[in-house]
Amino acid sequence: MAAPKQSRSTSLRDYSAESEKMEGSGGWDDAFDLFKLEEPHPVARSISHHANYKCLLEAERVMVEGRGVVLVNIDEAGTLIVTNFRLIFMSEGTENVVTLGTIPLATIEKFNKMVIKNQSASRQPDKTPSLRLLQVIGKDMRIVVFGFRPKTKQRRVVFDALLRCTKPSVLWDLYTFTCGPSKFRNANPKVRLLNEYFRLLGKGSLSASMDMIEHGSYTLSNELWRISTVNCNYSMCQSYPFALLVPKSISDEEVLQASSFRARCRLPVVSWCHPGTGAVLARSSQPLVGLMMNMRNNTDEKLVAALCSQLTGAGGRRKLYIADARPRKNALANGAMGGGSESSSNYFQSEVVFFGIDNIHAMRESLSRLRDYLDTHGTTSSDGISSFLRHGGWTWGGGNLSSMSASVSTLGDTGWLIHVQSVLAGSVWIAARVALESASVLVHCSDGWDRTTQLVSLANLLLDPYYRTFTGFQALIEKDWLAFGHPFADRVGMPTVSGTGNMPLELSRQSSVGSFPPSPMRQSSGSFTSQTPSSSHAQNNYSPIFLQWVDCVSQLLRMYPFAFEFSSAFLVDLLDTVISCRFGNFFCNSEKERQQVGVSEACGCMWAYLADLRSLEGRSHSHYNIFYDPHEHGGPLLPPAAALAPTLWPQFHLRWACPSEARAGELEAQCRNVSIKFSELQKAKEVAERKATEITKAMESLSAELQNEKKISSSATALAKRASKENAAIKRAIQSLGCKVHFARSGETTVDVESNTRATPQKFMCSSSKSESDGNLLNDEKSDLSVSITVVAEDVSDNRIGRVCETLCPLRTRDGGCRWPDAGCAQLSSQFVGLKANFDAFDRLSIYDSYFETE
Repeated sequence: MAAPKQSRSTSLRDYSAESEKMEGSGGWDDAFDLFKLEEPHPVARSISHHANYKCLLEAERVMVEGRGVVLVNIDEAGTLIVTNFRLIFMSEGTENVVTLGTIPLATIEKFNKMVIKNQSASRQPDKTPSLRLLQVIGKDMRIVVFGFRPKTKQRRVVFDALLRCTKPSVLWDLYTFTCGPSKFRNANPKVRLLNEYFRLLGKGSLSASMDMIEHGSYTLSNELWRISTVNCNYSMCQSYPFALLVPKSISDEEVLQASSFRARCRLPVVSWCHPGTGAVLARSSQPLVGLMMNMRNNTDEKLVAALCSQLTGAGGRRKLYIADARPRKNALANGAMGGGSESSSNYFQSEVVFFGIDNIHAMRESLSRLRDYLDTHGTTSSDGISSFLRHGGWTWGGGNLSSMSASVSTLGDTGWLIHVQSVLAGSVWIAARVALESASVLVHCSDGWDRTTQLVSLANLLLDPYYRTFTGFQALIEKDWLAFGHPFADRVGMPTVSGTGNMPLELSRQSSVGSFPPSPMRQSSGSFTSQTPSSSHAQNNYSPIFLQWVDCVSQLLRMYPFAFEFSSAFLVDLLDTVISCRFGNFFCNSEKERQQVGVSEACGCMWAYLADLRSLEGRSHSHYNIFYDPHEHGGPLLPPAAALAPTLWPQFHLRWACPSEARAGELEAQCRNVSIKFSELQKAKEVAERKATEITKAMESLSAELQNEKKISSSATALAKRASKENAAIKRAIQSLGCKVHFARSGETTVDVESNTRATPQKFMCSSSKSESDGNLLNDEKSDLSVSITVVAEDVSDNRIGRVCETLCPLRTRDGGCRWPDAGCAQLSSQFVGLKANFDAFDRLSIYDSYFETE
């Protein structure tokens, strides 16, 4: 436990210590004088202008604020703010929001003004001012106490503001309607319900739409079950959804007839069906069998029989279990009011089983005792005194065995864990009958919307792995809790719709100042007085039914950490969001009421809000269960009886009374951090492997290109050698004609023709298109060598042979005549013919002209 903050006059112990040093005083009066506030008489005041607080949500308005208030639990002074949504406590100086003292108004179960009279050493005790306290008890297991300065009106103003803000006169004054849907817009829940029905019927490829609902074209079916529109306008049953899953062999007329035999017309309908065996999990309310338990209804019996009419693979008739969630004596007592339970003799091949789960009032009392137990035996409590120092000694782990035994006994006396175990055991029994025996089970209690909803939804969670994912869990809650009319407004203590027609929608809300006797202030030096009497339990319909069900889910999550996609942190945020009334998903008592109010259009969606939280961090968000493995538990979860030993849920039950001990999620957080780092390293490894693969491929490509270049170079070298040989051959051929060939570095080739007679040396100019300085010629390996010889002469005539003859022949006369007949030109003629033959041979070599191009 961290040491309490040692600030000036912020602790009850500090106040007591200061009072002992002052004469004639013995309370907070003198201690509060130590606060040096800006106002001479700090009084909580109404805010007419907008307060600039960074912690405020969208459309959240400050109604009242009080300064110099002390949060007794943690001995800290600060500012207490009442808004249209929350009670906010901000620490003094830093103005940081203190989570313990910040609670949504709808989460407040009750609040009380208290007075503690300090026993002073003064001889005039009547003049000693009393301590002014405000105790706030929340539905989320917290009890906080605020201290106010004496002789001021701070507490009165804050108390009156809480009365106004926690009990608005009209529904539209609630923060949810003021804020509007904002960015968390809500899709129509009817569409989501139909999509879940389509999945159960094996038609998950289809998608529902509002047009389908408006035209009534959603009546799909398979071989056994169909979707009925008999309750599309809620005329048959106001607390049932607009669409019902019923046996295909039962007509809508028979459905209407059967509804009259069940309490509140909540007839047997299908909640879940096994896709392989055809076994179903159905729900209803109690039958109206009367005091003598002898009333019958043929249509109801036919409908129940249709739930198990399909033959099993062995050829026998499927067995039917009728699971009554109530104790047997309670079922018999309901017969006096026309209710009761079925007789197995009236329903063919059926067996009636009683689970013995207590009613909503027992659950409410149990949670209240658990909350008091945690406040009493926690690390710190609402009286601001550590539990280690109570009663003059250590009450836990300090050797006081009697106190330790009494504490354990007190926890058992609360009965909360026993109730959780009863719900778990009943749900596992139902799931086992469906999964192991392929039997059909009909579940009901009195009205079929409290214990029935707990058992059916938890059995669905055990049977179907889809419901253990985020999307499936949402579909499960919307189907079995919201659509089938669990009265959230009554059970969670939210506003209900009491007006109809053109009458304004008023709020019917239980008093916020009474429900339970306040927890006693365990002050050894003072007396406690409550200024608000408690109301009768019989008039209060508040009960933690949904909270208890989520607690059961957390127990299953603890037993099967690999089976759920979501974590315990997600369940805590889910509960906090539901009881805070920040979103409208859980408003009112039925689907019909929510449609009348227009909740889905006017309010934000809780599911969209939670999904947005997860999207900020992706799979690393705390809502994700890092141990989830969908292949580990792909079938039903059927824990044995020995495993059904529930414990306190640390993340929810202990987070306020024992904050340092409620750190069970930190191990998961550390594992999540390790998983994130491992994922990052895995990604880095994949990136490095990709880069290595790319480099390897690049090296292989470069190696292939290098080999290709080597081949090209070898081919060019061979071509150059061949060209050199051919060049030498040409040179020798020309020289054989009596010519001299000269190769210049510029690429020009000079041919000198010599004659024994009087001949003037002539030049034949030859050039190559490519010529390197070293005389090597390189070209493409597929190219051939070509030779171009250019004859340069001053006198050019049309007759090419004549021009050559005139240039070369020494027997030519000056007047143009030829002395050929008299001269010995035969030798020259034969040489010319040989030269022509050599050129023909050159052509056959296919040598490109580019080697000997002229400039």
